Amino acid sequence: MAEAHKLDCEAVSDECRFIIQSENEDEAVELAKNHMKEIHDQEVTREELQEEHLQVV
Repeated sequence: MAEAHKLDCEAVSDECRFIIQSENEDEAVELAKNHMKEIHDQEVTREELQEEHLQVV
């Protein structure tokens, strides 16, 4: 089974129920960057996402 990359805002915020899960890391990063910018008004780098927000499941 392939590894999936996951962003789970619900795990860290009572106000956001957004979850991304994809086997394609590039897709997960792009969707997560867009979500963080549009919903949380945060500009994050790929490296920040990989180190702090994306889980490998």
